[in-house]
Amino acid sequence: MPAPLPSLATQAAHLVELGLLTDHGTLDPAALHSAAAELARRAPEGSLLVVHPRHLPPSSLAPHLRRQVRTRSGTDERPGFVVVDMPDVDAFAPTGVDEPTSDVYAVVGPDRGDDLANWSPAEASPEIAGRGRSPLTLAEGLHWVLQDPTALERNRCFMTIGSRLRKPDGSFDTRTPAVWISNGTGRGGIERRGAAKVGWCWWGNRHTWLGFASAAARLA
Repeated sequence: MPAPLPSLATQAAHLVELGLLTDHGTLDPAALHSAAAELARRAPEGSLLVVHPRHLPPSSLAPHLRRQVRTRSGTDERPGFVVVDMPDVDAFAPTGVDEPTSDVYAVVGPDRGDDLANWSPAEASPEIAGRGRSPLTLAEGLHWVLQDPTALERNRCFMTIGSRLRKPDGSFDTRTPAVWISNGTGRGGIERRGAAKVGWCWWGNRHTWLGFASAAARLA
């Protein structure tokens, strides 16, 4: 199971230490620390700190994911990646989710949704809503794995159906984003085996190893 998340202040420091704000972001580290301190006065323990994707889009977060992989010579730390057939990853926007407009916000009660494994996104969406929760966006899911790599486990990974892509005609693209552990097959390459992988699955398909990450609330 995922480990308990550290304090929001610790999470903010981790994002700064990773170089995310200086390498990719448009948010000042001081502003991030200030926002985390303010949110900490209201957010319950175990909340997740999220920088709005206008500052840190998913494509900038994925390469900073890290997983330790055992090799014949010892261990290797492998960075995350986005599958090559998802060049439009940042175009998957919050859908059916009340995403705060603030630069920084907190996700309350993130859950991996293991009990929904082998449900399709079409089936899981109304179930999550019926529980009074909302699905995580892709950016939120990536922030979670950045803070806690154990949020991904073999056969216990998750979809982020709070992000969807609209086609020019207004209909939805049937791809739905997910985060899982690469098996090193296909175009990902054997050198990426064990790395965190950002990819997609079909809206109507089921997968035994993918749950549906969700949140109890969001605080801005």
